[in-house]
Amino acid sequence: MFTKKRKIGSVIQSLKPGEKAEVMKKVEDKDILLYLGLSDDANPIYIQHDYAARTPFKKPIVPQIMINGFVNTTVSTHLPGPGSSILSQTLTYPKPLYHYGTLHLSLEVTEVDEKKHTVTISVSGKDEEGDKVVEGEMKVCPPYPWKPVTQDAGTFENF
Repeated sequence: MFTKKRKIGSVIQSLKPGEKAEVMKKVEDKDILLYLGLSDDANPIYIQHDYAARTPFKKPIVPQIMINGFVNTTVSTHLPGPGSSILSQTLTYPKPLYHYGTLHLSLEVTEVDEKKHTVTISVSGKDEEGDKVVEGEMKVCPPYPWKPVTQDAGTFENF
């Protein structure tokens, strides 16, 4: 795992305002169960149909932090991609995403600041009906380019 050079995403010099990444994720029972097992979050609005039916939501909803996780994954796998680090984010959830719903995420670079080595990314996510379920903005540090091992004495590529 540590002996192979890994692909990195887009470096700051190659990023331009208007670049987009769009992904789609259908939320299945296994996704909810994995989240609940990992977080130990037993909020009844996420898992109990009888409870959720008595709320304005009418049925169980996907935890907002899971939606946040899908957004973060899109940053680290697509835009800017592997090697990125999220510095800050402001996300709102205007409508819930329901179990078995499909999240259509769109991320777009709105600003590139080479001096600070950051990009601003707008986030918009809709459900299968076209209703917004997440929106906001993120500041991201894109990946730094690979530098040769020989550049700094005593350093290794993967450590």
